[in-house]
Amino acid sequence: MNYQIIARKYRPQSFKEIIGQKHIVTAICNAICMKKIHHAWLLSGTRGVGKTTIGRLLAKSLNCQKNISSTSCRKCNNCKEIETGTSIDFIEIDAASRTKIEEMREILDNIYYSPSKSRFKIYLIDEVHMLSRHSFNALLKTLEEPPKHVKFILATTNIEKIPKTILSRCLCFKLNILSEQDICNYLKFVLKNENINFDLDALKIISEYSKGSMRDGLNLLEHAISFSKNNVNLKKVNIMLGIPNKKNIYLLTQYLLEKDHKKMMFLLNKMDKINIEWENILIEMLRILYHIAMKQIYSLKWNDNIHNNYQHNVQDIVYNGNKKDIQICYKILLNGRKRLIFSPNHKIGVTMTLLQAITEMKNK
Repeated sequence: MNYQIIARKYRPQSFKEIIGQKHIVTAICNAICMKKIHHAWLLSGTRGVGKTTIGRLLAKSLNCQKNISSTSCRKCNNCKEIETGTSIDFIEIDAASRTKIEEMREILDNIYYSPSKSRFKIYLIDEVHMLSRHSFNALLKTLEEPPKHVKFILATTNIEKIPKTILSRCLCFKLNILSEQDICNYLKFVLKNENINFDLDALKIISEYSKGSMRDGLNLLEHAISFSKNNVNLKKVNIMLGIPNKKNIYLLTQYLLEKDHKKMMFLLNKMDKINIEWENILIEMLRILYHIAMKQIYSLKWNDNIHNNYQHNVQDIVYNGNKKDIQICYKILLNGRKRLIFSPNHKIGVTMTLLQAITEMKNK
């Protein structure tokens, strides 16, 4: 069975399909159209936002047999080979597994040979920050004055670790994290294309937990498709991600702001009997506190992710809640989430964080 995972199946194959990186796509496409082609690009940003994809699209644009164009034909042998990963003139290097100076010298020794059947010999070095100091030094001179037939595309998730001497020789682009709305819209497109049933609320949750990464979003979606047997719904996604019931989160937030530790502890013990990820309790409570604060200050409309059935719970807090208490709780829950790794377990960490918040509110 030749199954192709969703993240690979729906990888963009043209610049117009790239989502959320308009500033970079525009700059690259304009440079190609004006034939002002740099010899080295550096793409930085968090995982799954399109660094490697843009690198491959750039390679296709430069080596398309039809012409150097921002819209490659995708029909010639060069385009097809780059898409399938079989091009001998487009070399992808994983710097994380090839950090030694000997390996870098071996790569650089072959640079001066002309490309076999393409316009350029293009090197895409992924996670370039993993190279050793000696490897960077070896790359430096070649990167400054490479042969005319050679182009470099560097990609990294940690630009701070790259020497400034390397950065100064590259055209640098920082990719944005993707908005939840962009991710949600693309997940919706994928599911419609695959003829899979879904709830919009479920996709919004997946988008939130993707943390700005399209690849993470698509991987979570694939997990949800398998878990729900082609019926992606809110209940299944919550179980899959270990997200507590919305009603319990609203009640927990209400008891917290009312400083009612008895009801709060009773609810926490009740939630302990179901399969949840305890960190998600703090995450969801932080979301609710944010919406309450925004509603109090700016009278904004409710976010779509606040279920209509429970809006009255939050509405009561908006009118009765103390603004200072809300800020205290947000700060303590945020810090508590950072310190969860130091707790004996996450349940203890969450419980003590909430009790600390009540204490702080009483002592303010």
